[in-house]
Parts: sequence; structure tokens; C-alpha cells
Amino acid sequence: MSKAEVFRDLHRHRAPGDPLVLPGPWDAASARVCAEAGFPALATPSAGVAASLGYEDGQVPADEMFAAVARIVRAVDVPVSADVEGGYGLAPKELVERLLETGAVGCNLEDSEGGVLKDPRAHADWLAEVRSAAADRLFVNARVDTFARGVADPERAIERAALYVAAGADCVYPIGAPPEVLPLLRAGIQGPINVGAPTEGGPTPAELGARGATRITFGPGLQRRAARALREIAEGLRP
Repeated sequence: MSKAEVFRDLHRHRAPGDPLVLPGPWDAASARVCAEAGFPALATPSAGVAASLGYEDGQVPADEMFAAVARIVRAVDVPVSADVEGGYGLAPKELVERLLETGAVGCNLEDSEGGVLKDPRAHADWLAEVRSAAADRLFVNARVDTFARGVADPERAIERAALYVAAGADCVYPIGAPPEVLPLLRAGIQGPINVGAPTEGGPTPAELGARGATRITFGPGLQRRAARALREIAEGLRP
């Protein structure tokens, strides 16, 4: 079984309260730590990778992002999915080729640009082209940015998700969705749902799974926590 098949299989038949937890490594060293901790797969965060490369989120040149993903993939034996933001303006075929060259088994793709939601039908058509070029070699996680862009109505997220699933997305990610609306999203969305891990003190992954999450990702959260810990250590080293 290929790594892409293993990764896809990890999303199937998840019991309520048992979501797939995918830590977000930002470089090869953090990827090894996560793999050694026993996680079966990883999902890179674009913002965390950007910070590791000295960029603001959304400012990493495509070549540097793909190179960073390739380093992470080479560092571990488990499947790695890559957050490649909005696809860097690449045509679907080229985007798929670049992702496969890194060794990634999946990708996260946003449906807004410059803080503005894309036309959902046009984006669905683009996702369908990505799926066609990738076939089953990539697991496509289609981000739904309505909540992140101030659209609080869950029905708007459900409508976009339906278009993206019909276009071939393997999973949808209503980023920023409040935990209390997850049961409604679960009832209205076909297939796996990605949910971002909450800030410290929020619902646990198991609790999010019970509310409808198929998988949990962390965005730049782990990188930021690691940076805070390192800052504290560094401050303690000063004479």
C-alpha cells in the first residue's frame, strides 16, 4: 500500500471521539519529534513553515515552500500532507506535479485570496482540475474560509463544502468554525471534516471528534508554542 493510500485509509471509519490527530511540523527536526511520538501522519502548516523560513504567513515564495515540504517528507517515514495555501497561482497540473515531487501525499488548499472569498463555483471547478490531475495520488483537503472571513452562517460553509466534495475533495476544512456549530456542519457535510485544534483550554481532540470532527490539525499553533518555550529558555540564559 502506498503512503497516499495509507493516509486516505486513516480518514475512514473514524469512531466518534476518535479523530485523526495530525501534528503540524514546520521543519525536519520538528517532523522527527512528531513521528517519534507515534503519530501515524503529519500535516504541515503554511504559517509555521513561513515562520521557520523567516517570512510572514502568505509571503513564502512557492519554490521555498515546496523545498521546505520536501525536507520534512524526507525526514520521516510517515505520510505528510502539505498546506500549500491557495496554490501559488500554479495551474492544477503543475501544482500536482510540484507536490508529488516533494513526496507529499496530500494538500490543503484555501478558498480565499487576499482576505476575500473566492467564487465557490469557480473554485470548485479548479479543485476538480486538481483532482483530475492528481487522481488518487493526493488527498485533497479543501479549506472553507467563510468563518475566517466573518461569515458566521454555517449554511454558507455547508453550501461551499457541498460544491467542493462534488468536485472531488477528499475532506473539507471549515477553518475557524466555532466548536458549537460542528454538529450542524457534520449533519450537512458529506465525507471527512477537518477541524483546527482550539487554543489551550478549549475542547480536546476527543471532544471535537464527538462533535463531528474527522481529523484535527494545528495550524501554526505548535510552532508558536515551541517558539514561546524557546524564548523562555533563551531569556533564562542571559547573565
